[in-house]
Amino acid sequence: MSTEADAVAPEPGTPAAPLLRERDGGVLVLTLNRPQRLNALTPELHAQLREAVEHAAHDPEVGALVLTGSGRAFCSRGDLGGRNQSQAPLTLEQKADELRHHGETARLLHEMPKPTVAMLNGVAAGAGLALALACDLRIASHAAVLTTAYAKVALSGDLGVSYFLTHLVGTAKAAELLFLSAKLDATEAHRIGLVNRVLEATTLRDSTLELARQLAQGPAVAFRYMKRNLGCAQTGSLEAVLESEAYGMARCGRTQDVKEAAAAFKEKRAAVFKGC
Repeated sequence: MSTEADAVAPEPGTPAAPLLRERDGGVLVLTLNRPQRLNALTPELHAQLREAVEHAAHDPEVGALVLTGSGRAFCSRGDLGGRNQSQAPLTLEQKADELRHHGETARLLHEMPKPTVAMLNGVAAGAGLALALACDLRIASHAAVLTTAYAKVALSGDLGVSYFLTHLVGTAKAAELLFLSAKLDATEAHRIGLVNRVLEATTLRDSTLELARQLAQGPAVAFRYMKRNLGCAQTGSLEAVLESEAYGMARCGRTQDVKEAAAAFKEKRAAVFKGC
């Protein structure tokens, strides 16, 4: 696995990079790297994360993205004390614009035409939970704890948490999770559909990366249109979904990957997709 963010070791006393970027073949691993603060999101970290996710969405060398955290947390929250106190306070409009800008990270994770996977190594709370829910898949260790946490700090929620919770568990359960801020262990989160798989902590990274490699080596054009169809299904009518599926099937039917899949089936071998 190659490391892009810190290929050169930092000088002694130099702060560690808040976001680590690693490449494993066609998989990009983004690691929130503020373990001493449970990977709480500062404006700086969030800006770096948004830039990295946006770049990955358009990078032809990236077939799948994994988001995780260093240490014992995935991401505990937004860092309420993370802004430089010497800066002038933001106006209401400026703060709303900043939050909307941060929300683009969640939108990109959810809508980028490539599979995204949240690897939940520990607590995912508040904004951290929202980022995890924005991903297509969530793989959790038994050590993971999920909670909305917003009500505990008298905030209403951001980064699309209301949207993702409602679509994953329904309006009533979403309201319960937001109002009461209950802490869910990985088993309960899996039971109600917030996470896809629960693994032992010792196997979490290897198993998640194996899954991500499988996705990165898959039929990229088909995955693009699967995500488009799923997004349409969340907000559109049946007619709109049928239209989206029809176009996607017609487009995928013209790819080299379809021809390769047919040849592999005939020759009784695994298909080798090229993403075109």
